[in-house]
Amino acid sequence: MQTKKITIQGVSGCYHDAAAHLYFSGDDIETIPCASFPAMFETLSTDASLLGIVAIENTIAGSLLQNHELLRQSSLRIIGELKMRISHVLCALPGQTIESLYEVNSHPMALMQCEQYLRRHPNLKIVEKFDTAGSAMEIAEESLTGHAAVCGEYAAERYNLEILARGIETNKRNFTRFLILADPLVAAECGPGEKEIDKASIVFTLPHTNGALSKILAILSFYDINLSKIQSTPIVGREWEYRFYVDLTFDSLVRYRQALEAVRPLCRDMSVLGEYAEAKITY
Repeated sequence: MQTKKITIQGVSGCYHDAAAHLYFSGDDIETIPCASFPAMFETLSTDASLLGIVAIENTIAGSLLQNHELLRQSSLRIIGELKMRISHVLCALPGQTIESLYEVNSHPMALMQCEQYLRRHPNLKIVEKFDTAGSAMEIAEESLTGHAAVCGEYAAERYNLEILARGIETNKRNFTRFLILADPLVAAECGPGEKEIDKASIVFTLPHTNGALSKILAILSFYDINLSKIQSTPIVGREWEYRFYVDLTFDSLVRYRQALEAVRPLCRDMSVLGEYAEAKITY
């Protein structure tokens, strides 16, 4: 079996790494860590054989607008998606106890999501770091006693840290949606068959005229196409004009494609970012 190479943002053990292994469960994969999302897209642009996995929205933090733009500016295609529950653990070097700890490290967002739990442990000084899994890696590699990390269980196990508490996030309905990306040259080969496709992501701009968006929505409704998400971003240099990122779900691929042809004349710069199978939530 040929090894799939998957680019991720973050260090080994991060949530993107966990998501890649979950989505490609059963496949032989190798994840390629990248320091940032722009670096990840740059890496993908250099090798058509690489696949990518990128977070696009979170139920608490909302849309990752930077990643919408990076995807639009690239030539990559969405070939799949994964909706993964994000659950945090508190971990430290083996033999440590919560009482013996004096500092907790993690990404600011993860620390915020665990605020109620951390408030119950005032002995822990909260120190923000660049990455959840990176905090776990630092504790393991530098043998930092007295330090704990807030990260995923996958990262704790990856760096042989002892889990002192699980599920410490305040909101248990914390999910992230990840997109699976591929070069157009291999997208058809790696993506789903036509019978599996029931979702698409498109992006377009509209003329600055009355009712422009409502006309698009009316046509999509006529063809029984559901809008599962619509996200607008301002167009730099064109005051009060916006770019629309839209996710569509449908029962008929034929009706979806008819709807696209019907709305295309009303749009400017419409592009299909990908056609794929809608994901179920993974707990």
